[in-house]
Amino acid sequence: MRRASLEDLNCSVAQALEIIGEWWTVMILRDAFIGVTKFEQFQGRLGIARNVLSARLDGLVEHGVMERRVYDEARNRSDYVLTPKGQALWPVLVTLRQWGDEWVVGAGNESITLLHASCGQATKGVLACEQCGEPLALDQLDAVDGPGLTDPDLLAHTKLAKAALAAASEGPL
Repeated sequence: MRRASLEDLNCSVAQALEIIGEWWTVMILRDAFIGVTKFEQFQGRLGIARNVLSARLDGLVEHGVMERRVYDEARNRSDYVLTPKGQALWPVLVTLRQWGDEWVVGAGNESITLLHASCGQATKGVLACEQCGEPLALDQLDAVDGPGLTDPDLLAHTKLAKAALAAASEGPL
C-alpha cells in the first residue's frame, strides 16, 4: 500500500517528513551519524532488504541529505556520507533518541549516553532561545504567521491549544 503524500501541505514538518519520515530512513540517518558509510554496513546492521535500502539511500542523495562518494569504480562501490543538510538533522535525532529514552525504554535502559567532549560530562540536548539562551518551554512560546504561510487555518488552534495546556498543568479543579 502506497502512503499518501504530504508534499502539498504548507507546513515545514510535512515537507521534512516527505524526505525523512519513513522509519528506515531515520535508522539510516542514525547509523550515518555514528559513522556507517557503506551500503553493506547499513544493510548488515539494519537487516533491511537491499532494494529498500537502495531506494532510501537514493532518496536521501536526491534530496541532498547524503552524497554518494565512489571509492571503487570497477565494482561500483560508494560511501554514503551526510551533507551539511544531513548534518543539520543531528538535533532532530538527539531529541528523538531522548524522547525514546524517557518515554519508551525508560530510565536505566538507554542504549547510549552522550558525553560532551569539552567537559567530559554526560549531557542531553536542550532546545534554547537563540536570543536569550533560556530553554524553550511550550508554554512560553507563541506560534505566529511566518512569511511563507499560505494556510490561514494552520495556526487557528494555537490559542486554544495554549489555553488547554495551561489548564492541564493546573491539574483537576
